[in-house]
Amino acid sequence: MDIYELMKEAVLDGDEEEAVRLAEQALEEGLELQKVMDEGFLAGIQEAGQLYEDEEYFLPDLVCSADAMKCALEVLDEAMKNDPNAQKGAAAKVALVTVQGDVHDIGKTIVGAMMTASGFEVYDLGTDVLNEDVIAKVKEIDPDVLGLSALLTTTMEEQGNIIEMLKAEGLRDDVKVIIGGAPVNQAWADKITADGYSDNAIAAVKLAQEVLK
Repeated sequence: MDIYELMKEAVLDGDEEEAVRLAEQALEEGLELQKVMDEGFLAGIQEAGQLYEDEEYFLPDLVCSADAMKCALEVLDEAMKNDPNAQKGAAAKVALVTVQGDVHDIGKTIVGAMMTASGFEVYDLGTDVLNEDVIAKVKEIDPDVLGLSALLTTTMEEQGNIIEMLKAEGLRDDVKVIIGGAPVNQAWADKITADGYSDNAIAAVKLAQEVLK
């Protein structure tokens, strides 16, 4: 089994330590980073997503795969940014955040991993982020898509509040806003004038692609 296959298997197995070890090995050996991503770690998360869609993987399996992928990316991130051969610039930018008052991270992490695997440039802004800080990050990053996650009925209102703040700052026309989370649905998305809603990571990728057409 070559190193790229091992990277893929590490993600499929949700083995964070092995993913980190292989990412570090790739840097030490000077492997082509785009190939490391395309044939290794991204191939793993794409297959994990397909297995989940085929109901061969369950949510905990997908979470573990996403976490392994995230660990590998943390190791490779700086080198990827400085690699002239790595794909960058052309990809649409996606900023993901769990709204203020909400610390749930799992769904956002999976969506981020799947979007990265699909070629988006992903910025994870974290959890329980103040609305004002979300707006500041939108100004700084200038994302094409802003994904707002809320897992509580007490925090879903913040999705609408952020959209209103984007309007007030004159930013709403420049960014597509998609939402997700257990208590939200398409009717809520319509009410707060979001550009779309998805109930799982694979659907979120397709939604982001659709709203950017």
